[in-house]
Amino acid sequence: TGPMSSECLGDFVRITLTEEYFEEKYLSLFVVDQSGTAWELNEAMAAQCGYRVTYTTCRSIQLRASALSCHSHLEKDVFTVTIQIKASHTPDMSNATTHLKSASCYYGPWNPREIKCENNYMEISVRREVPQTIKDFVQDEPEDWTLVFPEAKAEETSIWQIVFHQPEEKRALLVSNAWSAGYGLNATDSRVLLRVPYTAAQVQLVEVGVLLLAPQAARLCRSNQIPSLQDQGITFSVLRSSTFYKYQWVILMVDTAVACPVDGVDYTNKTITWTVPKYIPPLSAGMTSFKDVLVEAGVDLHKLSAKEMASRKYVLLNELTKITMKVPIGADGGYYKTSVSSGQLGVKYTINLFLEHQWEDNKWGLTKHTIIKEIETPFEQAEVVITNNLNLSAGLMNVTVGTFLPDAELVNLTIEGVVVAVSEAVQHGYLIHRARYANGSKAYVLQVPLDAPSVKKEYMGEDMRAYTLNVTLTFITYPSSETFVVPVVALSAVKDAVLPSATGFCDGRNLHLIITRGNVDQNWLPFISDWHLTQEAAQKYNYILRDNGTHLAISVPFLSPHVSYEGFHTSAIKASFYLTLKDDITLAQRRDFSISCLFSPSELIQCLPNGTVIITAIKLVGGEDLDTALLVLRDRQCKPSLVTERTATFKFNVNTCGTSRKFNSTTVTYENEVLYFRPGDAIPIYQLKFLCLYAVEQTADVPYESKKNPPPSIKPGSGCLALSLKLFKEKSYSEPYQESEYPVVKYLREALYFEVELLQPKDARLDLNLDDCWATNSQSQDSLPQWHFLIHGCESNKDSYRTVFREVNYSFRVKFPQHLKRFEVRMFTFVQGTSLLQE
Repeated sequence: TGPMSSECLGDFVRITLTEEYFEEKYLSLFVVDQSGTAWELNEAMAAQCGYRVTYTTCRSIQLRASALSCHSHLEKDVFTVTIQIKASHTPDMSNATTHLKSASCYYGPWNPREIKCENNYMEISVRREVPQTIKDFVQDEPEDWTLVFPEAKAEETSIWQIVFHQPEEKRALLVSNAWSAGYGLNATDSRVLLRVPYTAAQVQLVEVGVLLLAPQAARLCRSNQIPSLQDQGITFSVLRSSTFYKYQWVILMVDTAVACPVDGVDYTNKTITWTVPKYIPPLSAGMTSFKDVLVEAGVDLHKLSAKEMASRKYVLLNELTKITMKVPIGADGGYYKTSVSSGQLGVKYTINLFLEHQWEDNKWGLTKHTIIKEIETPFEQAEVVITNNLNLSAGLMNVTVGTFLPDAELVNLTIEGVVVAVSEAVQHGYLIHRARYANGSKAYVLQVPLDAPSVKKEYMGEDMRAYTLNVTLTFITYPSSETFVVPVVALSAVKDAVLPSATGFCDGRNLHLIITRGNVDQNWLPFISDWHLTQEAAQKYNYILRDNGTHLAISVPFLSPHVSYEGFHTSAIKASFYLTLKDDITLAQRRDFSISCLFSPSELIQCLPNGTVIITAIKLVGGEDLDTALLVLRDRQCKPSLVTERTATFKFNVNTCGTSRKFNSTTVTYENEVLYFRPGDAIPIYQLKFLCLYAVEQTADVPYESKKNPPPSIKPGSGCLALSLKLFKEKSYSEPYQESEYPVVKYLREALYFEVELLQPKDARLDLNLDDCWATNSQSQDSLPQWHFLIHGCESNKDSYRTVFREVNYSFRVKFPQHLKRFEVRMFTFVQGTSLLQE
């Protein structure tokens, strides 16, 4: 109970640190000797001193110690191991809590030779009789024999040196040097111990055959003699050594050769096959007879009976030259663990088998060979199942990801490119639950509201919307700390689409379309045919565009380039405006809207009191090939003064352009036609007849005589006039420079197009006339030098390039042409002598 538990396993003791006490803590592990000194345990010390530390998938830590480990306390037939754990919430181990655990186990009688093959070290202990102690002999001084282990200091026996037998040479090391090289050595009155890490320099890899027997091998086996092996199959880590130790005044030598298998595992037909040869040359050197005494096997150092093995479908075969153990992959006793290969998620089956083989021979008597084998199957890729269960009543997407093994843990999510810890996911609308199953596996359930910003909504058609959750989950495995990611894409189709709707109306001069947004068109864009309608584009044509998020409103004048004219009668003109909403990414057409109204034909014509007629001809739907620039009046020399794709505007006097007139007692009627001829045709294919009627209130004979009238005079008046002076980009005067575009850079002699407009008052009786226009070298209009290019309303005759006046005609932007003056000036610079004034 408590944070640690222990279990006796023959010649081993296992101490387990439980997860709930040490989860999310930093740990330091120590072993405590008989004097109470704590020694911090690392990998090198563990292999040298007989310890093995493992981390399980349940996040518990296990320490396995040999009965003859460096710090074990041996007393009679009991060995005791004490460990110390320091746990802290910070890496610097500040404010660490200390936990002590001692475990005592009975170790039973020793065999003459015992060999242990742990996963990180090999251990051999040999029992030897020693000569009768000569009590009267003077003892050596302590400094004459270096005692390495605390246990040996009080003993009369100590190891002197060890000799390694290698193919090319023999090498002797004193105890101190062997200890520095990573070997563990000890001696008591009755035993000599050598412990060897697999990484030691003197360890050799030797192939040992298991399959083929030389002739007469079977007969030799039956007579307990050693057969010779012909096949080379299984690799062993081998150390051939002789250990010299002193007993009072006597130097003794024992054979401390040790061998442990490093392979011999095969994976076929979903079965693990582990093969161990019986006759291992380094251990059987000098033997002439051999007899099996005992073969036992198990899992996690627990021996299994034949009945237990059968229930797990294990097979243990004690054959002539080998011992074979077969375990189905996935069988009880092992476990699956998460594995990651090249970023891919997979699993490996792991089982900790052990084999104990005891034999009797004529050299050693009884030998016990214990092999602990941690077996791990090859990587097998695993698929992650993702299930999406929509809870429409709660407005939630319930996405179940997994199952996963207990050693995999979700650590963060990537939401729209942002990495979010699991604990912070709720701030983004994500609720994460962990579902645990009876077999220890688990799944993760993500609950995400349909209206979460990271859930993408897309219109599918009709009244369906697709909700797409796209999130990446990052996992970490314990204890290997490998990471892998699981992309989660969950799609739900919901019948909740609300499409945009529209209403429209017209006033005397404009068409108005108001679109009420739905819940699918947040990213749809307004188009007029293939022309994207933006605020800038609308301003160019004097359209009014408003979008407040819930409503999109657009107003266009009756005479606009994007208005279609579908019917023309003497009483009304049918005008239509079409708008399309398109997907902002694919530009697929999503929804069409239109507004159609009847307008009076009088909107097309102005009959001014001074006899000027302004008529706008329109191109009807179906006449797309008609070029409005080629429209003419009866006098074909009269061409339009303003042309758009759909309209042509003429301005002329009633006494010109082939206009006919008729009189009656009350009116004068002027009549003309707008015509379109195909090249070479005399009959027009387009004919728009229009009339202007002027009232005749009274006709009288008026006698007159010539009289010298006084010269006209102008009486000054007072009032507020609002004027503007603009510079335009082209001679069409369609787009002025905006304030943000100044200063404007031009080449010398490049044309500058100026426009002066009377903004207020809007009085048709007023005419705007320019008197004096000049340029200065600074923003002060009174600064010098100055250059005048209009003087008393006329071009300056001093200019190399004369100022050119441009005619102003009526258009949908210009309602009072007499309120505007336009002129063109060539770019110039000021000079002083021969130097340019660059300001």
